Amino acid sequence: MWRMWALASLVGMVLLSGGTLSPAFAEETAKAETTEVKTEEKKDEKKEEKKEELDPAAVTKKALGDLKVGMDTVWVMVAAMLVFFMNLGFAAVESGMCRAKNCVNILSKNFVVFAVSTVAFWIIGWGLMFGNDDAGEKGGYFGTHGLWFVQGEDNSPATLTDYKGDYSAINWTGVPLEAKFFFQLVFTGTAATIVSGAVAERIKYHTFIVFSFIMGTVIYPIVGHWIWGGGWLSKMNFFDFAGSTQVHSIGGWAALTGVIVLGPRLGKYTAEGKLQAIPGHNLSLATIGCFVLWFGWFGFNPGSTMAVSPTLISHVAVTTNTAAAFATLTATITAWLMLGKPDLGMTLNGCLAGLVAITAPCAYVTVWSSVIIGSIAGVVVVLAVLGFDRIKIDDPVGATSVHLVNGVFGTICVGLFADQKWITENAINMTPGLFAPGGDAKQLMIQLTGVVATAAYVVPVSLIAWLVLKYTMGLRVSKEEEIEGLDHGEHGNEAYPGFVMQAPGH
Repeated sequence: MWRMWALASLVGMVLLSGGTLSPAFAEETAKAETTEVKTEEKKDEKKEEKKEELDPAAVTKKALGDLKVGMDTVWVMVAAMLVFFMNLGFAAVESGMCRAKNCVNILSKNFVVFAVSTVAFWIIGWGLMFGNDDAGEKGGYFGTHGLWFVQGEDNSPATLTDYKGDYSAINWTGVPLEAKFFFQLVFTGTAATIVSGAVAERIKYHTFIVFSFIMGTVIYPIVGHWIWGGGWLSKMNFFDFAGSTQVHSIGGWAALTGVIVLGPRLGKYTAEGKLQAIPGHNLSLATIGCFVLWFGWFGFNPGSTMAVSPTLISHVAVTTNTAAAFATLTATITAWLMLGKPDLGMTLNGCLAGLVAITAPCAYVTVWSSVIIGSIAGVVVVLAVLGFDRIKIDDPVGATSVHLVNGVFGTICVGLFADQKWITENAINMTPGLFAPGGDAKQLMIQLTGVVATAAYVVPVSLIAWLVLKYTMGLRVSKEEEIEGLDHGEHGNEAYPGFVMQAPGH
């Protein structure tokens, strides 16, 4: 009997313990099964990844994508370095076309201006220019996202719909963010350098530095947002491929207002108002500088593709060079006819005028159109230099004639000569120009709107800046300092120490 009770008790304990442990056992079993499933899923994922890695088509596609990004980046950086090298050209042209007593001052301004532009554009200029705005399809007036220190969200080199970040207006180029920044930075420095030549030989050094900072923060980037940063002008289909307006006209308008506020150099006009020439001290240096600029323009214009596009790069290089060549010849001929001699200074400015004029339309026009554009630019620059002199706009190097007048002309040429073949090559929404097959005046009117809008902003803002600087820091050096030369007064230095001109002994 006791054996039966013992067996019943044992069975009860087993059943009781089974009832207590079964949920825990079930939970552990479930965990094990889940872990096993996850492990299998991970194995499957790894197999898929490995399969993709081994798939020749996928490997080739990724390799080609990486190769394109690398090639595009190298091209953009090399082109940017060519544009940076143009600073040497500007320094040589400006110092050579001015007097020896101001040579150190001009060289120093051209050197420091790029450093100032770098700081200004890095702090906020880039953000104001390329930062997204909230204006939608109409386009805004300045960037509001990713403003400071180029630190906005960005997943470059992703492009177009794959791009996610604060700088959507420049998502069409598949290069890293810092490559985009560096390329746009060197253009900013160019615009500020244009001002240097026009106000040379009488402006205070520190005042010019402050104005250059203003250029890099609130003048150049604001218009830049309108044109290249997704702003309202770009939404209207205003086109400026490499900067006839965005670089050259902006610099030209700012230079013009500075010249007006400063007034002409001492000795430029007699008491009766008669014009007197003030020749430069070293046309050899000026000529070298012009060659450097011509060379650098092959980074300026073709580099604005910001991608390795063989057909487009080649075409832009040819239209750029052709316009420069024809402008050189027509400027020489025009000066010869009007002055009686082929003036070297006019020849050099003719070349630069052709380069400026072709900068906006270089990717959109035929080579034959570049012949016309360059030929007209060479004539226009000579007439402009002589015309500004007559109305007492004293520009020692002709910067306003080269960059302002021909910047405006080049921008208009987009609306006159844009050709359907090259519009298609650029994949843009543009109407052929007025003088092109199948064209009309639609694009011309848009281009004129951009010219007027740029002037309407840059002129008053620059004028206010110059006047504020004049009445706070002072704008012009003293009469004594101007006569003695800015090298001694501003820098306590001279470009040619110990160099003495000696009269011939016979």
